[in-house]
Amino acid sequence: MVGMTAATALRFTKGHGTENDFVLVPDPEGELVLDPARVRALTDRRAGIGADGVIRVVPTSLAAEPEVRAQAGEAAWFMDYRNADGSIAQMCGNGTRVFAAYLRREGLESADSFAIATRAGVRQVNATPQGYAVDLGRARVDESDDARRTGFNAVVHSHGGPELPGLRVDVGNPHTVVVLPPGTALDTLDLGVVPHVAPTPSEGTNVEFVHLVGPGHIAMRVYERGVGETRSCGTGAVAAALATRWWEGPDEGNRRWIVDVPGGRLTVTHTLEGTAVLAGPAVLVADGVCEL
Repeated sequence: MVGMTAATALRFTKGHGTENDFVLVPDPEGELVLDPARVRALTDRRAGIGADGVIRVVPTSLAAEPEVRAQAGEAAWFMDYRNADGSIAQMCGNGTRVFAAYLRREGLESADSFAIATRAGVRQVNATPQGYAVDLGRARVDESDDARRTGFNAVVHSHGGPELPGLRVDVGNPHTVVVLPPGTALDTLDLGVVPHVAPTPSEGTNVEFVHLVGPGHIAMRVYERGVGETRSCGTGAVAAALATRWWEGPDEGNRRWIVDVPGGRLTVTHTLEGTAVLAGPAVLVADGVCEL
């Protein structure tokens, strides 16, 4: 590319999972600096490549955080995830599948089953005919006194809509789930501005608005902290399925949920061990070099 220098050239791959899209940048030597300004430039949809987030592909042993480096014995590669605004995130459910697809394509992982490192801990990945399934560990409902008594522990207000009760869920990152009242359509929500959540968690929260489709089947839209509304959110799908299951009363054994998002369809399975497995497609769409 004319005018490009070795100092500014940055290799990248663009990928998505149910249209939740990412810029992946390889960093085999652990030397790449991803400051917030550079992340914002990469994710800018007009002046950059455009994405909901950036994933640095780095050996786990070279991670900056000691708690991540400690995972090197279980997982060779660390998914260093940044939101579009440059803020650091614990992990990303759809991103784990895209990360796994990249590792396999590049020959960095060859097995059908392997582990990856995240700030939320080691996550096990399995290749499937439809894409990848990732065990995201134990998702937890914030069972405060209010939640046990009423089923809710937060109040959420979307722009132009009524205040609605919500439930906080931890999937390694924070979520607040709202089930829409009967007769309220998902497409009537205005998610052009951040929903107001009270009380507001200190680290912020993703917010999922859920429509009940049928038994074991929900549809949702999501406002992601540090990004805005996205076409899909993997950990949000897990949070939404868990909250809906919690409200209904968990049954024994596995429970499989279909979660429809604007970008496609995901499945969430609650295992006998108490973890949640997220499954769906992962697509790598482009490779290139940029000067951002």
